[in-house]
Amino acid sequence: MKIDKRYTWGGPSKLFQSITAWQRWDSNAVRFPAILLMLLFASWAVVMPLDGGEQLVFGLGVYLLAIYLRRYTGSFITLVLISLSVVVSTRYLYWRATETLNTTTWLNALFSVGLLLSEMYAWLVLALGYFQTIWPLNRQSTPLPPNQNLWPTVDVLIPTYNEPLDVVKMTAMAAAQIDWPADKLKIYILDDGKRDEFRDFANKIGVNYITRDDNRNAKAGNLNNALKQISGEYVAIFDCDHIPTRSFLQVSMGGFLADPKLALVQTPHHFLSPDPFERNLGTFREVPNEGALFYGLVQDGNDLWNATFFCGSCAIIKRAPLDEVGGIATETVTEDAHTSLKLHRLGYNSAYLNIIQAAGLATETLSGHVKQRMRWARGMVQIFRTDCPLFGKGLTWAQRFCYSNAIFHFMYGFPRMFFLLSPLAYLFFGSYIINAPAGVIAVYALPHLALSFMANSRMQGRYRHSFWNEAYETSLAWYIMWPALFAMVNPKAGKFNVTAKGGRIEQEFFDWQIGRPYVVFFILLVCGFIIGFIRMFWFNAHEWDTALINICWTAYNLIMVSATIAVAMETRQIRKGWRVEREIPAAVVLPSGQVVDCRTRDYSEGGISLVLPSTVALKPQDNITLLLFRREVEYKFPAEVVGLHNTLLRVRFNNLTLEQERDLVAATLSRADAWLNWLKDREEVDHPLRGIKEILHYSWLGVTRLLSSAHKGV
Repeated sequence: MKIDKRYTWGGPSKLFQSITAWQRWDSNAVRFPAILLMLLFASWAVVMPLDGGEQLVFGLGVYLLAIYLRRYTGSFITLVLISLSVVVSTRYLYWRATETLNTTTWLNALFSVGLLLSEMYAWLVLALGYFQTIWPLNRQSTPLPPNQNLWPTVDVLIPTYNEPLDVVKMTAMAAAQIDWPADKLKIYILDDGKRDEFRDFANKIGVNYITRDDNRNAKAGNLNNALKQISGEYVAIFDCDHIPTRSFLQVSMGGFLADPKLALVQTPHHFLSPDPFERNLGTFREVPNEGALFYGLVQDGNDLWNATFFCGSCAIIKRAPLDEVGGIATETVTEDAHTSLKLHRLGYNSAYLNIIQAAGLATETLSGHVKQRMRWARGMVQIFRTDCPLFGKGLTWAQRFCYSNAIFHFMYGFPRMFFLLSPLAYLFFGSYIINAPAGVIAVYALPHLALSFMANSRMQGRYRHSFWNEAYETSLAWYIMWPALFAMVNPKAGKFNVTAKGGRIEQEFFDWQIGRPYVVFFILLVCGFIIGFIRMFWFNAHEWDTALINICWTAYNLIMVSATIAVAMETRQIRKGWRVEREIPAAVVLPSGQVVDCRTRDYSEGGISLVLPSTVALKPQDNITLLLFRREVEYKFPAEVVGLHNTLLRVRFNNLTLEQERDLVAATLSRADAWLNWLKDREEVDHPLRGIKEILHYSWLGVTRLLSSAHKGV
């Protein structure tokens, strides 16, 4: 691996520039001894004995060094910050394991050992995460040969089970317009719901329809049933709500022709609607969503190690390798990741193109979101039990680490519960779960936390804001730990559940069923917080510092639990289709026949907002003709005026024909540039202080929502 020498340097940092630019680094005779020396120094830094004052100086010195270094850009500085974080965190863990365990009573032992194991888990995920994302590949699209006779045949598969036709038809119509030779492209709707209206719709738009007698193995079985009836050299798979752009194949297929061993190309899952966190907190396109880190950074990091995961949609798989592994995996409920694992075991390559080429619908409700994550957790643990990537043939060590980290990620339920409840062991029962003075705990723990936050903020700043990871995990921890545990005991337990899409929420309500555990945690933490002050000033005044640490820890947990409670308040969602903010060329034909050129502000399947160059004489219910343009192509749609405010015109479409619906998809959601710069100038790069401010705001929102719901008796 070569070091990136594109830096922005200044002042004393020229020394770093000289070191990294030294040509002798390419020599193994220089590189290996240097690495060995650094490892020896790091090991000494981890185990060297220091008293509390000396540890304070050490931790403060490393922190100030990191503060100084983070001012500079460049991959080398990022590597240094990661190294400092790993050393300080490992030193903390070594100290915890060798000097702080308390096993004097069964309660002390339970929480002391449980907390240490949770911290060891967190350290493992931290270290593997650094490894996984240390050098994102940022792969570019490979051009196709000009001669279209060399382009392969592709079958596009759209599996569906219980989704409404309004959701599926847009995906099917967009797929039918993908730019690819017509004689080399076939579209299939795979209907496990066996619905006549879907068969009729497929016939009307000229795509193929496949169903089967049973629903065995759910989505994987549906796809495998289709594979027996199709013959394309490649299969492109889209969830039925993921609308592809017309450029999908031209962007994604070139790599296959350049690399005969390439078996999988995955593109991001992009959502045009907000997930429950974004909708209920109002953070859509303002704060990176839960999936942004995986599709923005983790998959790019996986790609460096030839470990890109198949994610079930927005992907292309070469048919011959897929047949070689027996089709889509059916042994687990995460058939997608398991399929890519099987392909990698056989030595096939994978690729990740971080170019949005399709857009779908996020889960509408927190309960639906939780069920989806529960299935993912169960499935990843099933893979761990039945086809553990750490063992077996065919994988490189880097691939083993990447798959293992993906699996370990979904085991955070129990550790997160320990982090959440551990301070209560002292506050309620006086249990000392870390057998050390409060000041010593602080000088070991704070550098570990500060450096990990700093390094992650630098690496993940575009894709996850500080403290949001804790909020996401806290919201799901209680629910995913149970399927993960059951799958560890019995990997065959559980069944595939379909994630509902395309629904509405008619009235705002607090989801007590999902929120109940966190309301209980909230009450426990509030009680612990109050008891902490009582201990601090009355019961345990002689160890006020220990009480203070646990109070601060409890306050942090309260903030995260309160933010979770805020998400449990489901806000109204009554739109039939989500509006997409996008400027594209348009024109309006007024009743008088005058044509007014304009641009769209946003659009959906039901209507559109337009920005006019000046005011026009229109009133609600006036009928107009809307023109949309895609390069040289013009599309016409009948529309009715809904409202006009200054130069902002809102219209809805009137009884579009099927052909006009196809044209609307072509002019909007399936444009090649539909998602170009989607988040530009909207989501801000992370700054830890901003992250604290965001979480505090939504935490307070959670408290007010809980009190309001309790008062109303909802």
